Amino acid sequence: MEHDEDHNEEIELLLRYLQVGREALLWKLEGLSEYDARRPLTPTGTNLLGIVKHVASTEYGYLTTCLGGDGGIETPWMTEDAPDNADMWATAAESREDIVGLYRRVWASDDATVRELGADASGAVPWWSGEAVTVRRLLVHMIAETHRHAGHADILRERLDNMAGMRAEALNLPQNDPAWWGEYVAEVEAAAQKAAAAAGETIPD
Repeated sequence: MEHDEDHNEEIELLLRYLQVGREALLWKLEGLSEYDARRPLTPTGTNLLGIVKHVASTEYGYLTTCLGGDGGIETPWMTEDAPDNADMWATAAESREDIVGLYRRVWASDDATVRELGADASGAVPWWSGEAVTVRRLLVHMIAETHRHAGHADILRERLDNMAGMRAEALNLPQNDPAWWGEYVAEVEAAAQKAAAAAGETIPD
C-alpha cells in the first residue's frame, strides 16, 4: 500500500509541474486580438495559438496514444500525410475556443491515462524507435516540452504588448515602473556595446 502511495505522489508531482506549463501557455493568449493570437512572429512562422495547438497535439500523442489509450480526440494535422507544420498554426476556420478546448480535453485524457497506469507502466513511442518507455519518462519529456514552448510564448507575447511574466499569480519579474525598465535596458545595451568594442566587433545599426 505504501509503495502505491509513493507512486501516486510521484504521478501527482509530475502532473503538477506539467499543469503549471499548460496554464502558462493559455495565459499568454488572454487579452489578445484574433490577429495577434495567430499571426507569425518569427521568420519560421511561430505564433501563439499555433504553439498551443502543437503542444496539445504532441502531449496527446505521448501521454495517451503512446500509452495505448484513446480519449476520442482527433488531431488530423498530425498524420503522416498532413502538410508540414500543419500543427503549428490555426486555420481561419479553427477558432481560439476550438484550440483551447482541444488542449483542455487533452489534459483530461492524459491525466486520466497516467493516473490509471502509474509511473512504472510502459508504452512505446514509434518515432523513438519503438522501444518501451515508462510513463515517468514520458511525463518528464512533456514537462520539458511544455515549459520550453511556454518560454517561447512568453517572449512572443512580450514583443506584442510588453506583457511578460512566468504566470499570472507569480510573474517572477521585478515590479518596477517603465522608467526603471528603460534604464535597465539601456544599461544592458551599454554593456553589450562595450563588450563588442573590446572584441573588435562592429555593432549593427
